[in-house]
Amino acid sequence: MTDSTASNSASRVLSGIQPTADSYHLGNYLGALKQWINLQEGCDAFYFIPDLHAITVEQNPEELRNRTVAGAAQLIALGIDPDKSTLFVQSHVPAHAELTWVFQCLTGFGEASRMTQFKDKSAKRGADRTSVGLFTYPILMAADILLYSPDYVPVGEDQRQHLELTRTLAERFNNKYGETFRVPEPFIPEGAAKIYDLQDPTSKMSKSGPNPKGLVNLLDAPKTSAKRIKSAVTDDLGAVAFDRENQPGVSNLLVIQSALTGESIDSLVEKYAGKGYGHLKVDTADALEAFTTPLKQRYDELMADRGELERILERGARTAQEVAQPLVDAVYEKVGFFPRSRR
Repeated sequence: MTDSTASNSASRVLSGIQPTADSYHLGNYLGALKQWINLQEGCDAFYFIPDLHAITVEQNPEELRNRTVAGAAQLIALGIDPDKSTLFVQSHVPAHAELTWVFQCLTGFGEASRMTQFKDKSAKRGADRTSVGLFTYPILMAADILLYSPDYVPVGEDQRQHLELTRTLAERFNNKYGETFRVPEPFIPEGAAKIYDLQDPTSKMSKSGPNPKGLVNLLDAPKTSAKRIKSAVTDDLGAVAFDRENQPGVSNLLVIQSALTGESIDSLVEKYAGKGYGHLKVDTADALEAFTTPLKQRYDELMADRGELERILERGARTAQEVAQPLVDAVYEKVGFFPRSRR
């Protein structure tokens, strides 16, 4: 997506982030959420909390409820403006589940079986602990996207296969029943940074990583995050350089500091010429603290007024349903469902 596209107010973008942890992590922010904030300035942005997706694996119900609200509060604290973007909870918009069933009936079993993420997750969990919901997860994702006729969908490489299925289902429905869905384009927003695990800098930062010290949660105490940055794995080469292959740990810290401060990686490398890794780690920890301290303060303020958060999400769900329902009605008519009473 180009800057000129982003500035076109007619362009709609859509994305979501699951409420499966108490805090979003640094990789979530620098890899996706920071770009969401930028996109809302020039696009018609729809952002949601995918709680339907969350229950494809086992969840504690009370934790899920709390994390959903906390997730919305974090998004607003980070910079998502409910007056500029439509922010809502997935389960509050019935159209998501309604459209999913139609798409499930258009998706072949073999086609769904080939989804890489399902194969990986089911192999780890075993057949008895793998839900049908996890199997059909990409089809729900297709419904999420196509309901809002977005022009562009911000995706990482791990979701590209799912978006291709979305495009396939849109084209399949259009060919069978007539032009109905806009076929969305994937794009990786400018400025998206891939952040790696602090203890294993060859693996993407993730809440499911084997070592909790490799993860930086946005809501952790600054001292906790600073300690994790300072204990990040580096190497024995001794010189600060950006080299993903030979110095992945050092390169990861450079990317983090650059993304948080806006200073280019080249200028940072120059700044640390002749200095050890300790200087890089201390400065990166300081930059992280400068970012997370006001974030946590704003988050606490938002969570202290849960009623206002609920009103924001209710307003967003109303807007989302108003956009999505006419499309579902059109789909139901085209597939031959008897119309529901308008009384």
